[in-house]
Amino acid sequence: MKAQPKASHYIDGDYVEDRAGSKIDVIYPATGGVIAQVHEATPGIVEAAIASARRAQEDWAALRPVERGRILSRAAHIIRERGRELAELETLDTGKPIQETLVADWPSGAEAIEYFAGLAPTVTGETIPLGRDFVYTRREPLGLCVGIGAWNYPSQIACWKAAPALALGNAMVFKPSEVTPLGALKLAEILTEAGLPPGLFNVVQGRGGVGARLVTDPRVAKVSLTGSVPTGQKVYAAAAEGIRHVTMELGGKSPLIVFEDASIEDAVGAAMLGNFYSAGQVCSNGTRVFVQRGIKHRFLDRLKARAAAIRMGDPMDEATQLGPLASEAQLEKVMGYIATARSEGARLVTGGGRRPMNSGFFVEPTVFADVTDEMTIAREEVFGPVMAVLDFDGEEEAVARANATEFGLAGGVFTADMARAHRVAGALQAGTTWINAYNLTPVEAPFGGVKLSGVGRENSRAAVENYTQVKSVYVGMGPIEAPY
Repeated sequence: MKAQPKASHYIDGDYVEDRAGSKIDVIYPATGGVIAQVHEATPGIVEAAIASARRAQEDWAALRPVERGRILSRAAHIIRERGRELAELETLDTGKPIQETLVADWPSGAEAIEYFAGLAPTVTGETIPLGRDFVYTRREPLGLCVGIGAWNYPSQIACWKAAPALALGNAMVFKPSEVTPLGALKLAEILTEAGLPPGLFNVVQGRGGVGARLVTDPRVAKVSLTGSVPTGQKVYAAAAEGIRHVTMELGGKSPLIVFEDASIEDAVGAAMLGNFYSAGQVCSNGTRVFVQRGIKHRFLDRLKARAAAIRMGDPMDEATQLGPLASEAQLEKVMGYIATARSEGARLVTGGGRRPMNSGFFVEPTVFADVTDEMTIAREEVFGPVMAVLDFDGEEEAVARANATEFGLAGGVFTADMARAHRVAGALQAGTTWINAYNLTPVEAPFGGVKLSGVGRENSRAAVENYTQVKSVYVGMGPIEAPY
C-alpha cells in the first residue's frame, strides 16, 4: 500500500473515513499491483460533503475576490514546491511516465489555479444607461458545484474545475474517477494548507452511483463533468431535472489533416503527440490522421521509424516515453479495437501487440494505414496508443470527411499555406483547432467541444460564464409613473 492516503474522503477541511462503503482497490498500471485502497462514499458521507460545502459557500462568496485569489495563489506555490512528490503520486495513480507527470499534470493544474487567482478580482459587471434610470449588473457565484473527474488526467482535471469554481466564490464537491482517486485528495489537502476555509473543496470517492447522488441533489447548482459521451448523456439528463448549470467535456474522434506542403517531420511529431502521449489516453487526440496522397509513403516511413524508437518501460524511469494504459479493462478494450481493425482490412504499419512487462497494462504504439471512414477505428474513440491514417486528395474532401462524425472536440491542420490553414481551421466542426501544432492547451485559451463532445468551456475568461450568473439591478432615479 505504498500510496495509501490517510483516509478515503476529504470533508470540511480534513480526511474522513467510513469503512461501511465498498472497497475500491487502486492499481498501479505498470505492475497490476494494489498500491492503495479507498472506500466508496456512503449516503452519510455524501450528505456531510454537501452540507459542509453549502455552509461554507456564502461566507467565501462574501470575501473580496483578491482575498480568495491570495489563498489560491498560495496553493499554486505549494504545488510547484512539491512538484516531484506530486508527480510520483500521479505516476503511481495513472501509470504515466514520470517525464510526463513532472511537466504536464500537476504543473498544468498549478497554472490554472494561479490564472484564476489573478482573474477573480477583474470579474466585474457593467452599467447600462437608460436616460434618467440605469441598470447595473453583478456577476454572482452559482453556489454549490459538483465536479466529476476522469481517470486520464485526474489531478489536472481536479484543478481545472476547482480553480474557477473557488476563485469566483463557489464551493465544490469533487468525485474523482474510481480508477484514479488519489490526486484529488492531495489537492484538497494542499488547498487547506494554503488557507482555504473548511468545506469549500470536498472530495468523495465512488463509482457512478455516488456521482448520481451528487448530481441529483437539489442543493447542487452546477455540474462539471469530464468523461465519456455515454456518461455525459446520463449526467446531463439527471442535471436537467433540476435545471442545473452544466459543463461537459466529453470524448472525441478528432481529425488531424496533413497537406502535401507541410513539414513532414513536424506533422509526424504532432501525430505522435496526438496519439501516443499518455499512452493515447487523451480526449482531444487526433486519432484520424488524414494525409494527402502525394506524401503518404514518406509520412508513413518516418512515422514507422520514429514510433519504433519510442522507449517503453518503468514509468518511474525518466527515460521512459510510453507507459501502460490506466487499467486492465482499458487494455482489453484497446486490444479489441486493434483486432477489429485488422479484421476490417486496415494495414498494420507498426506495433499492434501487448508488451509483457511486469504484468503491467502495456500496448505497443500502433499505426494502421489504408483506413477508410467506415472502419471502426475511424469512427469510435479507442483511447489508447492506436493511430488511424487515412488518405485524401483535396481540401474540400478532407474537411467534409473530417466533419463526418458525431464528435467535435478538436482538430488540426498542417500546411505551409496560411490562407488554407485558417480556412480549414474555420471549417472544422470542433471546439479547439490547431494550426501546425497539436494538443497544446494553455489555461489562457478556452477548451471544450461541440456536438457530442460537450457543452461549455473550461479555462480562460470563458470559464467565468460557466461558474457565475448575471444579476441585473434596475435603479429608479425619479418618481414612479403609474396609470392607476
